[in-house]
Parts: sequence; structure tokens; C-alpha cells
Amino acid sequence: MDQFYRQLFDKHNSVEAVPSNREITTWALQLIRLLFPEQSKQEFANVAQLQNEFKKLENELCLIMDATQACEGCNDEELSHQVFQQLPDLYRLLNTDIQAIFEGDPAAQTEFEVIRTYPGFFAISFYRLAHILYNHEVPLLPRILTEYAHSKTGIDIHPAAQIGEYFHIDHGTGIVIGESCVIGRHVKLYQGVTLGALSVAKNMAFTKRHPTVEDHVVIYSGATILGGETIIGHHSTIGGNVWLTRSVKPNSTVYHKPAITVLDKPKD
Repeated sequence: MDQFYRQLFDKHNSVEAVPSNREITTWALQLIRLLFPEQSKQEFANVAQLQNEFKKLENELCLIMDATQACEGCNDEELSHQVFQQLPDLYRLLNTDIQAIFEGDPAAQTEFEVIRTYPGFFAISFYRLAHILYNHEVPLLPRILTEYAHSKTGIDIHPAAQIGEYFHIDHGTGIVIGESCVIGRHVKLYQGVTLGALSVAKNMAFTKRHPTVEDHVVIYSGATILGGETIIGHHSTIGGNVWLTRSVKPNSTVYHKPAITVLDKPKD
């Protein structure tokens, strides 16, 4: 046991002190809430005060990247500035997602409700922010953000996945979207959908392992679609509980037809 504790002690002393996951996700929450005050309104006397708040978060991102040694040899100040320069496009994309959710869900009464309460929008907003960081080759932070959203919503989106605008997640619990997945515009996913890999062999790490879903596709609950060569053609509908490992042509309808037997209850 003494050797065990000594081993742990040495490890504790060798690991760099870095911000906690909570500090990192709090930074992301503050940024998203500045973009969408419907989630937590702050009062600003003028535009300059709002700009200063964004600048504080930009500086905080720089400090987080410094502390986590996110990019060896990189200028973290310049990198964090580049990330924040993409905020207008992030805001535009997220507004397309809000519109898709609001228009695609009869239960949604207002866009305010979507922004404030919908787990699908929560997960998408964290994914889109993480994806920007991922595209700037910032390690670790993107996964921390998407795994936080996963823990809160049950929706697991890898930050490397490529997802087009007007993305609608309905209900959402149990959705998995893999690392090399490509999703087009105006796609709608229901709960329990898996867009995964046929194999999880480590030597496939840098290959396309996950499917491509083209524009205007609806995938219903419990469907599983696997494989990097699998393409779901545009304007297709994939029914609930379908298992797919091959491509589907555009304008297809794919459904699972279970055998269901209903027996009458014997009369007394």
C-alpha cells in the first residue's frame, strides 16, 4: 500500500494545475447566455458594456487555453480572438436551429420557450461552440463542453461532427452522433437515434466511420444508422427502430415492420 500511495503522490505532483471542468463549462454558459439573454438576462446600460462583457470572456478563454496548454507553440491570445470573431456566424446558425425547432414542433409555443427549456437547443448550442474550438485545433475543451451537454440532456454529439443549419433535435434523450458524422441542412432527429460506427477498432481513428445524412431527412426514434460509407439520401424518412448499415437513395421511406399480435382477453 505504501508504494501505491507513493505512486499517487508522485502523480499528483506531476499533473499541471488546470481549470476544473466546472470552470470551463461555466465560461461556455456565460457566453451562450450573452448571446441568448432569454436564458439569463443581464442588464447593460449601453452597447459598450455588452462588448466589454464579451471581451472579458475572450480573455478568460485565453487564460483557460494557457492553463490547459491547449496549443503548444500557439498564440492563445490570437486564437481566442479568432474564436470570438466567429460569434456572429455562431449566432446566425443557432437562430436557424431555433427556427427549425419552433416550426417543427407543434408543442412549442414561442421561440423563447425553445431557447429557455428545450434540451435539444441546449445540446446544439454547446456542440456548435465546441465545434468552433475543434476547428481551431483546440484539444480537450471541445470534449469537455459536449460531454457537459451530454450529462445534462442525454444527447451525445461529438464536437468534430459536421452539422448543417436548421438542425432539429426533438426530445433528444439517447441520441448519439459520432465523430466523423456529416449531417446536412433541415435534418430532424428524434430520441434514441444513433449515427454510429460499424467498428470501433483503434486503427480506424482517422477514417470516416460514421454515416452521412443529407438535407431534409427525418429520422424517427430508436433508429440506428452505422458506417462511414452509409449515406441517407436527401428528403428521406427513416422510421423508428430501423437498423441500417447501407445507403438509402434520396426520397426514400425506410421502416421496420414488426410482427405484433393482439390477443383478446378471455371472457369470464
